[in-house]
Amino acid sequence: MTAMKLPRRFFQPLATGAPAPFRDLPVRLERMIHFVPPHNDKVRARVPELARQVDVVLGNLEDAVPADQKLNARKGFIAMAKDADFARHGTGLWTRVNALNSPWLLDDLIEIVGEVGDRLDVVMVPKVEGPWDIHYVDQLLAQLEARAGVGKPILIHAILETAEGVANVDAIACASPRMHGMSLGPADLAASRGMKTTRVGGGHPDYRVLADPVAGGAERASAQQDLWHYTIARMVDACQANGIKAFYGPFGDFSDAAACEAQFRNAFLMGCAGAWTLHPSQVAVAKRVFAPDPAEVAFASRILAAMPDGTGAVMLDGKMQDDATWKQANVIVNLAKLVAAKDPDLARTYGL
Repeated sequence: MTAMKLPRRFFQPLATGAPAPFRDLPVRLERMIHFVPPHNDKVRARVPELARQVDVVLGNLEDAVPADQKLNARKGFIAMAKDADFARHGTGLWTRVNALNSPWLLDDLIEIVGEVGDRLDVVMVPKVEGPWDIHYVDQLLAQLEARAGVGKPILIHAILETAEGVANVDAIACASPRMHGMSLGPADLAASRGMKTTRVGGGHPDYRVLADPVAGGAERASAQQDLWHYTIARMVDACQANGIKAFYGPFGDFSDAAACEAQFRNAFLMGCAGAWTLHPSQVAVAKRVFAPDPAEVAFASRILAAMPDGTGAVMLDGKMQDDATWKQANVIVNLAKLVAAKDPDLARTYGL
């Protein structure tokens, strides 16, 4: 039998003086989680302007930060959090801390929460393998929030980048009321699974299906498949079932904008709220992809107008609309409203 908290205790703070957990996630637009290396002074100097352009700025302390720069990255993130007014622009401030088995994780959390805990929205935790990892960070954050007098709970975002993490995805999703969501980490996951690819996200030209032989020996048609379809679907189901968000992770080939857009769009259609952007060129791609098409918004608005209470059935353009399509229409229109609030040009495009 699996031990679990009683439902009525689930939302109790885990430390005396810590803020009460959110019962519902704050409603925020998070089309892209833009990664910034805080140990790089030139990049960090551009963060105040960057905060006007993206939905989330994430200070990355883990992968891509050399071991001898870990302390500088942590100090740089704290300075970055103090120097820019993220809240004024409606921009989220996140950090990806070092892995739980690293020598830096404990000080990452102690120093960051102590210095800028009230400014921090989300802690991204790498290589989460089960709910026990979330429980550890959950308890520690509560203690640090209480000690620092932080007024709002800091949320947790898990990265799925091990085979064990994917196997435990449902338990991770409901491990804590701090859970904000999950991201696919394809590079580490590929290594964990023993997959034969060195690509960071995206497909592989050898992962294909082949059409049946044709008369005359003509070349058989084939199509490249998506290596990540299964994992994204599992992650989306686990997240949506628990009221949290799913995200596609990194796309490493900055030179192939078309493939990046295709991968992001597949994730969007499957239910992901956004994706990581590692290069400024990917920000525009994410803005374009993780927002509904104006024609879809217009048709969804017609469905809602024709079925104000969501009951019954109507015909629009020869297509039957009922309770199920009314729910789909709400998803599209609600996302359009969030996008329109951030981008006035799209507000006019959407007619909102």
